[in-house]
Amino acid sequence: MLHDRVLVRQDASEGERRSGGGILIPATAAVGKRLAWAEVVAVGQNVRTVEPGDRVLYDPEDRAEVEVRGVAYVLMRERDLHAVAADRFEGSEDSTGLYL
Repeated sequence: MLHDRVLVRQDASEGERRSGGGILIPATAAVGKRLAWAEVVAVGQNVRTVEPGDRVLYDPEDRAEVEVRGVAYVLMRERDLHAVAADRFEGSEDSTGLYL
């Protein structure tokens, strides 16, 4: 990985999902702008905020997909990430484990 690039693997939850009330929402349903979670696989040498293994929140509209050995990944810049979820951010009782 070069510079400020982050390589992530998308969560498999891109199909059907359930609402808070238990209603099944099909994958073809139109949704407004919705952010997605992914797991960081690799980072460039200039990335300061995330590490491999972290979960990140990003906009699926702003992505570049790449396939490596038959596995689909998303390549993006560090500045395109909206939040980071990692165990290392859980330092106190009131911490959520999120870096926004």
